[in-house]
Amino acid sequence: MSNLIVFTDLDGSLLDGTTYSYNAAIPALTALREQGIPLVLASSKTRAEMEPIRQRLDLHNPFIVENGGAVFVPHGFFEFPLERMRTRPPYQVMELGLPYHMLREVLKQIEDALETPLQGFGDLSVETIMQVTGLPRADAILAKQREYDEPFLLQGPQPLIEEVCRQIVTRGLRWTKGGRLFHLTGDNDKGEAASILLRCYHRQQRMRGETERIETIGIGDSINDATLLAMVDYPILVQKSDGSYDPDIQLPRMIHAPGIGPVGWNEAVLKLLAQVP
Repeated sequence: MSNLIVFTDLDGSLLDGTTYSYNAAIPALTALREQGIPLVLASSKTRAEMEPIRQRLDLHNPFIVENGGAVFVPHGFFEFPLERMRTRPPYQVMELGLPYHMLREVLKQIEDALETPLQGFGDLSVETIMQVTGLPRADAILAKQREYDEPFLLQGPQPLIEEVCRQIVTRGLRWTKGGRLFHLTGDNDKGEAASILLRCYHRQQRMRGETERIETIGIGDSINDATLLAMVDYPILVQKSDGSYDPDIQLPRMIHAPGIGPVGWNEAVLKLLAQVP
């Protein structure tokens, strides 16, 4: 099999959007492990949220947090020194996003400019986050440990939503949307973070004298996965909880997974592994 790397979103993709279980994807996860194919998590979740998931999945690869806010690389994973990396044992971290406190300040600026309340995660209690996301208490506490991305609630008429998004862009920042929440970020996204990490894999391959081309699979379900899906060889879009596909993601070569969340994830990955030479 060709060298492959799989980049995947979590909530609504590998993880069920309601139960947060990956059980339906176990056959494909097992196949990836048996074939030695790296699985790189790329999520809007925090590092604190992703570490227990990586442990349960027995993953030891780098991972991408908070919509591309940072790339966490286990120390010594690559056989060369990494540039522009900050050491945070047991990781080396490439920080691509803005510090969280700066994002919080910008959200308040927009709130004041529009005279419209904008509630970010920093404003919400653990109980409210549990209600909004469906996360159990322990996970909601981890979700509040944000470093590079501020999820926020945005409801109201479409002109208001568009104006909030415009205000974000005029300040040189970005917004995106996951399954339930909008996200305020710096000038970063999942696709850029994945591209940087892929270059590291390529460099390691060259150092080892390997010439086989690395091919990439990307899996997601929402618009915040669009940049990730756009940069891979095989983009896979899984169905949302209502069985639909996100209409805002339109890419050539798109593979529409035949199932919701981890069910579709499992079917699409197994089928692709059987097809890729």
